[in-house]
Amino acid sequence: MENKFDIIVIGAGHAGCEAAAAAANLGSRTLLITMDMTKFAQMSCNPAMGGVAKGQIVREIDALGGYSGIVSDYSSIQFRMLNRSKGPAMWSPRSQNDRTIFSTKWRELLESTPNLSFWQDSVNSLIIDRDDSLQGVNTTLGISFYCKAVILTSGTFMNGLIHVGDKQLSGGRMGEKASKGITEQLKEIGFISGRMKTGTPPRLDGSSLHYKNMERQEGDINPSKFSFLNTIPLRNQLACHITYTNKEVHDIIGASLSQSPLFNGQIQSIGPRYCPSVEDKINRFADKERHQIFVEPEGWNTKEVYVNGFSTSLPFDIQVKAIRRIKGFENAQFYRPGYAIEYDYFPPTQLKLNLETKLVDNLFFAGQINGTTGYEEAAAQGIIAGINAHRNSRNMESVILSRKQAYIGVLIDDLITKGTEEPYRMFTSRAEYRINLRHDSADERLTPLSHSIGLASSKRLKLLESKISQKGAIIKVLEKTSISPAEANPILESVKSANINQSVKATSLLARPNISIDTIKQMSESVLTFFKNQGVSPEAELSAETVLKYHGYIERENELAQKMLHLDNIKISKTFDYSRHQSLSNESREKLQKIRPENLGQASRIPGIKPVDISVLLVALT
Repeated sequence: MENKFDIIVIGAGHAGCEAAAAAANLGSRTLLITMDMTKFAQMSCNPAMGGVAKGQIVREIDALGGYSGIVSDYSSIQFRMLNRSKGPAMWSPRSQNDRTIFSTKWRELLESTPNLSFWQDSVNSLIIDRDDSLQGVNTTLGISFYCKAVILTSGTFMNGLIHVGDKQLSGGRMGEKASKGITEQLKEIGFISGRMKTGTPPRLDGSSLHYKNMERQEGDINPSKFSFLNTIPLRNQLACHITYTNKEVHDIIGASLSQSPLFNGQIQSIGPRYCPSVEDKINRFADKERHQIFVEPEGWNTKEVYVNGFSTSLPFDIQVKAIRRIKGFENAQFYRPGYAIEYDYFPPTQLKLNLETKLVDNLFFAGQINGTTGYEEAAAQGIIAGINAHRNSRNMESVILSRKQAYIGVLIDDLITKGTEEPYRMFTSRAEYRINLRHDSADERLTPLSHSIGLASSKRLKLLESKISQKGAIIKVLEKTSISPAEANPILESVKSANINQSVKATSLLARPNISIDTIKQMSESVLTFFKNQGVSPEAELSAETVLKYHGYIERENELAQKMLHLDNIKISKTFDYSRHQSLSNESREKLQKIRPENLGQASRIPGIKPVDISVLLVALT
């Protein structure tokens, strides 16, 4: 077994898999070390990808040349486009996935990736010289591997502790041992660590449920997909179901809070604000008569279902008692209980914007180790860490995405600049420029950049060029097509939109909220003929429609971005001495010294930094 590599990735979760694929595809000899070769990119929680803001992230990863979108499409069992009522700029793709196929497909893709090797083992320490120079890793089998850079993607495994009632089990996931040693070593070097919590609901035998007593939730009639490559959209889909908790369920759980590790002091760490346990929901929202429960199948060929909305760490007997009071769950049989898990993380303000640690050169952190929650957030960090570990090892400039370029840029900037004391989850509201960060534009924003650094393939670039060409042709046709009142008004009346009194351009009608390109096709024979003859892709059509519909908003957002982002171009030296500038308050100096922002824009986003502080720095730097 070779023991020298360019890059070593520790952990094969979503972050580790994307990191290893990116580094290897860029040409680095990469070793992926995982404790279990049967669980690549394991869906430890719900078997789904995407959702609001998260779906945009998956598309961005795909546009960069990552694998998450491809694997999601391949393993999908249901696809839904969320937020359709809010218009195309806010649409968010989400897929329900076959958990087993998802992991198996990841392994297949990774094993066919050139320059990528694997080793099943646990890493218990990093090889770091006295001058804090990173040399490699040591494993529990007593084997040392040497490299130029390490990417640590430990997920929930570092000193992981599982809670089910008063039962505590050491583990990174149910049935899998925790990883020990690295936290203690990093703390000795000077890193600050903390503890976070997450949880998961019970898994049930679907054949024991009464689906006829639940609401049926189907996928989209014409399902879309994540990847910009020619992956195959779903033809057949599995239904999900919805049911609800009730007063009896709430009474059972409320009477048992003293037995919950979350309420009796057994768990001290902070869990995800936006994915609370069922006992937390019932305690915090005592006025609510019921809470929604999504019943999600785990795959094509299994009866196992995921009870989304019932995350819990209550004792097993209480879980059974409460679950069986839910409509449709009266005879529910358990495959395994829900549980909470505590694990180590490292506050991400200890990182640079390229995800390299400030204390140890060429050591990168990605995923839940940085305080995030979610497969998509982890995978996003993984691909950026993989890119930058490769580039660092070759003395190349890091790739840093701006807040206007990608949700990935927002995610990383938030983590490094603001830090997080609770599991961080991406929302569209976190992005100032979300009209530009649409799911349909991810390839236009990121594929040219990725292709220029050698990651996104020429095939991706050609598909993008074709889409842009088609999109331009659509816009041109709609801009020159006039539609008369006789053509338009019958259709306008049918969709309850105001009539027109004279001929207008198709683009003018398209600006109305309830008018789409499909509506324009009904009004204009020439537009319909164009689409029939040109063979335009759905991606190009959606992108053209969105750009035309939101043109004014996009222009205003771009103008705002130009005003705000110029600060990001004013770099701050690593050796800049904040103590010399007495016009800065003591608090500001402390925060700037701690974060050590890489540019003035990042400095302006540090919580507590005032506009006057930025003015002082601007004078000092220019």
